[in-house]
Amino acid sequence: MSKTVQKSGAQPAVRQDSHAVYPTHYSVKIHSLRPEGSCRATASVNINGCFAVRGIKVMDSSKGLFVSMPSYRAGNGEYKDICFPCTKEARAEFDSAVLDAYQQALVQAQAPNQRGLEAPDPTKGPAYDAGPAMNM
Repeated sequence: MSKTVQKSGAQPAVRQDSHAVYPTHYSVKIHSLRPEGSCRATASVNINGCFAVRGIKVMDSSKGLFVSMPSYRAGNGEYKDICFPCTKEARAEFDSAVLDAYQQALVQAQAPNQRGLEAPDPTKGPAYDAGPAMNM
């Protein structure tokens, strides 16, 4: 539903349904890598330097890896996401940024082992920059 709001003596306000398209920039930090169990890593994501999401998990299931958003348990026993991308496209971008950073962290954690060097502490993972992506 589009709506234009006017105040007397003022210019028309911006339409509520208009969306400016800006590149979305995700900065992902992988906090810990876990080789066993269903939770493979925890992460934080900073979106456009304006909004941070903590408590993200990279989970492993029989269908493969997926991104689990921070959630709470409702009274009926269901888990509800606290924050989440609102569109299918935004969710795909977000998940891709987190999973790409996870894969980079795995490669970086394994690289020193291949050269015979001491592996870095996986609980203090580096930040990965997923770069700009177009928001649909």
